Amino acid sequence: MVTREYDTLAGAGGVKDVCRQLAESLRNHGCRVRVILPRYGFMDADALGFTPLELPSRRKDGPCGNRRRHSFAVEMNYVDRERREDVSIWEKREGGLTIFLVEAARFAEKLGVYTYTAVEEAKTGWQRHGSGHYDYFAMNILLQKAALDLMILLAEPPDAIHCQDGHAATLAAMARENCGYRHFFAETGLVVTIHNAGLGYHQEVGDLAFARAVTGLPQSVIRRSRLGPAFDPFVAAADYAVINTVSEQYARELQETREDARTGWLGHRLLQRGVRIIGITNGINPRDVDPTRPERLGLAAPFDPLRGDLDGKRVCKQEMLDLVARRDAADGVQQFGSLDREPALPLFTFIGRLTAQKGVDVLLPALAALAVDDRGFQMLALGSGDPDLEKALAALTGQEELAGRCCFLRGYHPGLANRIYAAGDFFLIPSRYEPCGLTDYMAQLLGNLPVVHHVGGLVKVLDGRTGFSYRDHTPEGLAGAMRRALAVYRDEPERIRAMQRQAVQEILDHHTWEKVTESYLDLYRDAQAMACAR
Repeated sequence: MVTREYDTLAGAGGVKDVCRQLAESLRNHGCRVRVILPRYGFMDADALGFTPLELPSRRKDGPCGNRRRHSFAVEMNYVDRERREDVSIWEKREGGLTIFLVEAARFAEKLGVYTYTAVEEAKTGWQRHGSGHYDYFAMNILLQKAALDLMILLAEPPDAIHCQDGHAATLAAMARENCGYRHFFAETGLVVTIHNAGLGYHQEVGDLAFARAVTGLPQSVIRRSRLGPAFDPFVAAADYAVINTVSEQYARELQETREDARTGWLGHRLLQRGVRIIGITNGINPRDVDPTRPERLGLAAPFDPLRGDLDGKRVCKQEMLDLVARRDAADGVQQFGSLDREPALPLFTFIGRLTAQKGVDVLLPALAALAVDDRGFQMLALGSGDPDLEKALAALTGQEELAGRCCFLRGYHPGLANRIYAAGDFFLIPSRYEPCGLTDYMAQLLGNLPVVHHVGGLVKVLDGRTGFSYRDHTPEGLAGAMRRALAVYRDEPERIRAMQRQAVQEILDHHTWEKVTESYLDLYRDAQAMACAR
């Protein structure tokens, strides 16, 4: 598995959770799993339990004997010159799961996974906080080539290589086309997972000459791998890999609807190339979000939605209201507005990036409209993002109609997020589009019923059974779903408890990684068959 993120090590979104949980589940299914990602500058490999990997000599009885080395050079040519970059490898074994970190100057100088940090901006002036790395494409190619070179040096061709998102998708073409790789990986199946096909997530590059030089791909491959004027890693993978995405519905939207316009028509371009995107809805490991073990999540008390034991959830809600009233939610989080200590009021919650993609531009007017004719609810939001949306949400908390009823916590803290999930009655996910969604699972496991836009992976929330959904991506559509949720909360409390139970049971029956992994094992077998048919 080749990835830029891995939970507990480096992450910026849901990819980290998928990679760790899928890797561990594959190991539990009896697979030998190796995960390869960069060693970023914020990671202390020693403290994380990694050790330097010694690379064996290819010929123990040869002239070099048992000489071992710790580094190797990766070809990273520029248009005007041939060049190499040195890398070394850190290793950590966890049973049948081995994690490799790629050590290289290009990674070590980065303090964020995908973007520059405030520390880097203060140091250089030009590395603007929040902006993407200027050498993002070279970072991706270095990781992918280092991964392929490492597999060759270890002299063990894998049965399958799973490339996570656009950051690793070019590997499929390089493994099949580059002379240093194509024979060694001839029988290796290749899988590329699209976690988000939205514009800005493809890792495309407009400089085609640079793309050819640094990847080493033939000019013909570069030309046919374009989406618009740019080289697109997902399109590059089309001839060589089985391609999937993270929910069945998102796969359909990409290739059967005009929602694909949001991707620059990637899905339809792949369809033209004869590629049918396969949908496999992400799973979750319920043990990671288990409210019966509150100490792992930092919760005030245990509870169990599946058994209808919610006394501890009420304690969690009261604790959250107390924290907000004291303006003491978490270090590094800025608070706007407050909530009255009224635990009997239904509490809507939101955790995520404050962006239009996440539907915050719809959420704000929906809240304002709902507050005009209903004063019997509260709203608690945690997140950061678009400065204009941050300002608008902060301003909303100061409106008279929402005094004591709306609180915005700007920033993020994982322990605080867990407490909000546990405290909430309803969890808002008004995303414009959503490839899969993991927050709905987390909310459901903690007795917090999702209210979602019926799109992409969010269609797994069953309206009136495991949450509430609406189809029109408008403030009126969201406000209508919120009103329905409030009505059930007030008039049918037993139904709310039944929905909480059913939401957890639905996850246990259909959406655990133990069950989802079977679909990925089938995908790997399909990829191997594709390799053997070449």
